[in-house]
Amino acid sequence: MIKPHGSDVLYPLYVSDDAAREQLLKEAETLPSLLLNSAAAANAVMLGAGYFNPLQGYMNLADALAVAENMHTTDGLFWPVPVVNLTQDTSIANGARVALRDPNVEGHPILGIMDVTNVEAVTDSQIATMASQIFGTDNNSHPGVSTFTQLGNQLLSGPIQVLNFSYFRDEFAGTFQTAVEIRADIEKRGWNKVVAFQTRNPMHLAHEELCRMAMERLEADGCIVHMLLGKLKAGDIPADVRDACIRKMVDVYFPPNSVMVSGYGFDMLYAGPREAVLHAVFRQNMGATHLIVGRDHAGVGDYYGPFDAQTIFTESVPEGALDIEIFSADHTAWSKKLNKVVMMREAPDHDKDDFVLLSGTKVREMLSEGVAPPPEFSRPEVAEILMAYYQSEIA
Repeated sequence: MIKPHGSDVLYPLYVSDDAAREQLLKEAETLPSLLLNSAAAANAVMLGAGYFNPLQGYMNLADALAVAENMHTTDGLFWPVPVVNLTQDTSIANGARVALRDPNVEGHPILGIMDVTNVEAVTDSQIATMASQIFGTDNNSHPGVSTFTQLGNQLLSGPIQVLNFSYFRDEFAGTFQTAVEIRADIEKRGWNKVVAFQTRNPMHLAHEELCRMAMERLEADGCIVHMLLGKLKAGDIPADVRDACIRKMVDVYFPPNSVMVSGYGFDMLYAGPREAVLHAVFRQNMGATHLIVGRDHAGVGDYYGPFDAQTIFTESVPEGALDIEIFSADHTAWSKKLNKVVMMREAPDHDKDDFVLLSGTKVREMLSEGVAPPPEFSRPEVAEILMAYYQSEIA
């Protein structure tokens, strides 16, 4: 199986021994508390699950600045996005051992314990510079920039021990998996070449066919549809609805033992190219050998070019920095001429009217009115789930 990023074996930060975890939870009740923001909590979950291997905790300011600028930590580890604990809390001191509290679960239970090795003040200028480098823009209308620049100016760094997986394990039982669990599942299935498909949306027919194309062209043993389960921007479809749609599609339209449906606990960054590289890092950590990177991968609005998330791998990722390979894809759509889904760049004799293309706004309108999109766009079983959701929203 493909090696994890930066190490020979995976080092998840979740304390899996029950007795040790219970002892740490008792200790945590006696420690000073820090209520995390959602971004820092999501980083803790990803560290605990092994997705952010080989990191051992939150980055210090020097590493955060270096990663934002050139995608390497100060000791040379390739990493695309700072993994930080920025806060507005000024009560934590250097050398403190603190209980990390979960902002996303009622009662703010303990998410982990942190040994704070550095407390550093970050200037507004440094925050703005990092945001611009991570997101490629300083426009505060960008949801990622808006979130990052409001996290706080105190940066706490140091190793952590993760004691639970927030709401993901309970709310998405059977879907949320750690990198450790996915690797075990891949091994159990006997897969060697594994394609990962990232999604924060329900999968329409074009997405389904893209997964099928990638598996066929790469001669892969299987595909992991790996959905984001954390926070999105307003208007995006909730994770439980997406989960139901994807599972229905896989159950009906893919052969047994060809597709795994899984999910991870992270908030969407909308960082376009940088986030695509982060997706590759943690898909390598979970055992995938290939990642599908499509048009405007992890993008939002018109902040990124349609293929910026692909060219970053050839222009900015050093050779040998990652073992996972990229399957570069164009927009896929139903061809009226060929009566099948194709990559648009592979149909040079087509113009726009030769494809079945529907805007997101148009699809939402149809679903809200109880009208299923055409079968060339969406599987009827998937459309039925989405219609029920949208109509419940307006009821």
